[in-house]
Amino acid sequence: MLQKERCDIVLGYLKEKYPNPKCELNFKTSFELLVAVILSAQCTDARVNKVTKELFKQYNTPKHFANLDVEVLEKIIYPCGLYHNKAKNIIACSKMIEEKFDGSVPNNLTDLQKLAGVGKKTANVVYSVWFGGDAIAVDTHVFRVANRLEIGSGKTPMQVEQQLMKNFHKTEWSKLHYRLVLFGRYFCTAKKPKCEICNLKEICKYYNQKQK
Repeated sequence: MLQKERCDIVLGYLKEKYPNPKCELNFKTSFELLVAVILSAQCTDARVNKVTKELFKQYNTPKHFANLDVEVLEKIIYPCGLYHNKAKNIIACSKMIEEKFDGSVPNNLTDLQKLAGVGKKTANVVYSVWFGGDAIAVDTHVFRVANRLEIGSGKTPMQVEQQLMKNFHKTEWSKLHYRLVLFGRYFCTAKKPKCEICNLKEICKYYNQKQK
């Protein structure tokens, strides 16, 4: 099967399954989104939403966090895991936004990635979700599904991101990201994926290897 044909089949199925994919994190501002995405590393969106519901009632601007004691923040975000690093990065990131970007979250990938604790994935999410940019953020779900379906094969998130960008038109990138996230989170799960009721199983490397 040609790569374009494979990608067209996958995209068509995902569009039908998830016609209006959206970020499942709760936020009201670009800064709240940024904090939520940082907290979501190795943590579920549901848990992050539970934590930020209380967190953002008290602190929700770069200035708030820039002046916050790290131990105070650690106690609040503890349920999200990796709370030492996340607290340190959120405070450092907030200070950078205040000092270098006039208190506003930068609207481009280059500057977003200069912020403490903000890697390519986090920058891509903020850039695409808040600023409407064309980007694909590769988390564990996207990485797994892209490799299983061979629409973005690679051993690293960067390799998978580059393959997906090559194989799909950039106008599809942002929504494709969330379609893959939702598909991986609820359907093509790491353990016990719903292969038997999946319309893509015939072209899925994971399913075909499992049959052998």
